[in-house]
Amino acid sequence: MDAMIFGADGQLGRELSRSIPAGWQVQAYTFAEWDITRAGETRHLLSEHKPRLVINAAAYTAVDKAETEPESAFAVNATAPGALAESTRQLGIRLLHVSTDYVFAGQAGRPYAPADPIQPLGVYGRSKAEGERLVMAATGGEATIFRTAWLYAAHGQNFPRTILRLLRERDRLRVIADQIGSPTWARGLAQAIWAAAQRPEKGGIWHWTDAGVASWYDLAVAIQEEALVLGMLHRPVPIDPIPTHEYPLPAPRPAYSVLDCTATWKWLAWTPMHWRQALREMLAELAAQEGKN
Repeated sequence: MDAMIFGADGQLGRELSRSIPAGWQVQAYTFAEWDITRAGETRHLLSEHKPRLVINAAAYTAVDKAETEPESAFAVNATAPGALAESTRQLGIRLLHVSTDYVFAGQAGRPYAPADPIQPLGVYGRSKAEGERLVMAATGGEATIFRTAWLYAAHGQNFPRTILRLLRERDRLRVIADQIGSPTWARGLAQAIWAAAQRPEKGGIWHWTDAGVASWYDLAVAIQEEALVLGMLHRPVPIDPIPTHEYPLPAPRPAYSVLDCTATWKWLAWTPMHWRQALREMLAELAAQEGKN
């Protein structure tokens, strides 16, 4: 077996399953099919099938819910990846793990490089940061970790799909304008991961997002503009920019979590499309899906 994917039912996991390289034999497990917190059983599974590569796309991603469920967040995002890393090291299996921009505080005011100090603000970010630490410790730094940000797809729960629903339901929206990041289509990240999988292994932490930056307000406006062109909306809705303090949430968010991806782009010899083009293509896919229903 060439590769095994955990978390195949998530946004990234589904895109990984859709973009498997030609000729690769891959086994993909949804979280319902395989719970990676069962460390002993997972080790037995790996020992039985002996994949050359394991991609861990499984994660607890309910950022606000994590504030009241820290044990669950740490079990999935930290303890389980650490145990998985230990098993892959002992079995001689390459590991590629996925992390997040939420490991940063978002106060630097410039794109974060992979080696920059981390300072997560909430439970979700702390659990992912601990997962990174455990994975690196278990593998002696030989695992590959991809940090990404603001991930979305034509399926699952994400910002573009939520905004599209609200634009259809409401007469006016208020969207945060002082949090800045890089919207990232899960398909592009999946393609980058497979590109890395087909190159000689490079351990350590790497950053990958689509090109460009935006606020949540910018992204909401773009969603409406593209959806109107595609005929997914029948009338424009006013969207008002607001500061973070006017929309309080349980978990704190980094104000500026743009990731410096230049080292990864150089390694893979590939610069991703701008987030606006990626959004356009994703919405076109979603429009086609809705047209079939």
